[in-house]
Amino acid sequence: MEKFTPAFLLEAENIMTKEIKKIGIVGAGQMGGGIAHVSALAGYDVYINDLTPDVINAGIASVEGNLARQVSSEKISSEDRDAALAKLHAANDMQDLADCDLVIEAASENEAIKRQIYNSVCPVLKPGAILATNTSSISITRMASSTDRAEQFIGIHFMNPVPVMKLVEIVRGIATDDETFEAARNYVDRLGKIYAVSEDFPGFMVNRILIPMINEAIYTLYEGVGSVESIDTSLRLGANHPMGPLQLADFIGLDTCLSIMQVLHDGLSDTKYRPCPLLVKYVEAGWLGKKSGRGFYDYRGEEPVPTR
Repeated sequence: MEKFTPAFLLEAENIMTKEIKKIGIVGAGQMGGGIAHVSALAGYDVYINDLTPDVINAGIASVEGNLARQVSSEKISSEDRDAALAKLHAANDMQDLADCDLVIEAASENEAIKRQIYNSVCPVLKPGAILATNTSSISITRMASSTDRAEQFIGIHFMNPVPVMKLVEIVRGIATDDETFEAARNYVDRLGKIYAVSEDFPGFMVNRILIPMINEAIYTLYEGVGSVESIDTSLRLGANHPMGPLQLADFIGLDTCLSIMQVLHDGLSDTKYRPCPLLVKYVEAGWLGKKSGRGFYDYRGEEPVPTR
């Protein structure tokens, strides 16, 4: 006698069978490179795209360097490194992403730039491809509406640095279908990371909590309550944080911190999310943190030195 399978179980089976083999990443910077790194180590074929071949090649070279460091620290074997490097490919043209099952946009935290990428990549994607964003704060629902595949659009927010941090936030837009959601969860599982599912609200979970704390630390500095060094020491030793909030802001990038605070302030209309004027001033000065050489610390010497 033929076994009867209820329709809802058949549907669940179908959801689980969507397989991701090829991954495209648009953005070869720190985040895009990190996502490429862990995806290639997990056995995915990875195609990296950016504005120019030079930027793409620099991103791949950075991944190679990070893999070499993992071999030196015995976190992975040389065989693992070689297998991962064989999975990395330069996608010098958007057309090179046409056969990808999942494309992850990892551009800067600027909605206009992200929409430009979707306008360029959507026409070349195959009908079943999933489009994801690594945004840390911007509405998934709103960005999905600007694509041709809102049901197959999802937020997969990695933490920085990607190879080290275990958490990934998965964020569904209002139109994201179950098949896309399950495929995203399976992908994160295969990377060996832990996912947390967030509702699509400004800042999601991690940055809704973290960035206002950093902003408050900047206000504490701005109002003269403490120096850079004393604020960071207080949080490291008083709250057992691995690094102080101002040092962390420099690591994240002060421009990124400001962008997220602006998203929170605009999206939630609460004065508690108002960016500190000192944060705005540092960004205007081009003091963006570690990546620019100066932020709350000056990184141009042998040791970081507080700038205030």
